[in-house]
Amino acid sequence: MFDIVSVGHFSIDSIFLPTRRTPFTVLGGSVAYVSLASRRLDAHTAVLSKVGGDFPEAYRWWLGQEGVDLSLVSKDEKAQTTRFDLEYSSDLSTRILRLKTRAPMITADDVPGSFRAKAIHIATIAGEVSYEVAEKLRSHAEILSLDPQGLVRSFEENGSVTEHTLADKRILEFVDIYKSSLNEIKVVTGMPDLSSAINAVRDRGVKIIIVTLGADGAAVSIEGAIHNVPACKPQKFVDPTGAGDAFMGGFLGEYVRGEDCSWCSCVGSAQASIVIEGIGPTSLGDKEEIYRRAKELYEKEIKQ
Repeated sequence: MFDIVSVGHFSIDSIFLPTRRTPFTVLGGSVAYVSLASRRLDAHTAVLSKVGGDFPEAYRWWLGQEGVDLSLVSKDEKAQTTRFDLEYSSDLSTRILRLKTRAPMITADDVPGSFRAKAIHIATIAGEVSYEVAEKLRSHAEILSLDPQGLVRSFEENGSVTEHTLADKRILEFVDIYKSSLNEIKVVTGMPDLSSAINAVRDRGVKIIIVTLGADGAAVSIEGAIHNVPACKPQKFVDPTGAGDAFMGGFLGEYVRGEDCSWCSCVGSAQASIVIEGIGPTSLGDKEEIYRRAKELYEKEIKQ
């Protein structure tokens, strides 16, 4: 029994920041950020993924050292790992995303029949999880969580990324917790504003809906009410990659322990503030600092 299993492709990311001529090449993929963030809270965490023969053994070693279980990761020596270029604007507010290579799809056969999890988080980046896989995962989890990011991406021949509506909205009917950015939930639902988009997702039976809003924090909908969770202010702003995924890792890490959603959201906000202070998923802080920031946010903004 795992606490949290994240499902989706690992990636090898080349991050182009405006302060540097050459890119940083780092471990990427939503599953990396979610699993490492939840491990910082001592959750028993695993990743179900597929990588190619080019996936560095150093990444596998480091993830293992961090306590992330990789027994559900399969490696196809003849294939390539998913790779992205991420090029940020001068103020880090926008980015251009290009797909360089893509690993094979995760299939139902890649889901072992024996494992169980308190929460499974589907975190796609390149359309690698189908409706059929989500249906099978549902039977392995007490809670199924979804970030549809990779399910609303289309890729041109040159790797450029565009967005399209969610092809099979039935997947939402399996989901207990939904998380995406504001633009993504609009694309998923076809609705023009936050409130109507949240209502459209809730109408599919989703219990908790989280919409990350960058510097404006997050909107969290529970039982029809929308709560605003302020962003936790970082000490410095270096690399915004993975902030929303770190939020989700923190949220789920507390949620599977039975904490209330307000506190879970504050922990998520704290972890998002820490990850953007460094490059890639290596800067996730320790549990004491995460809780310190979360408590400060909770006492100041939520508890009142």
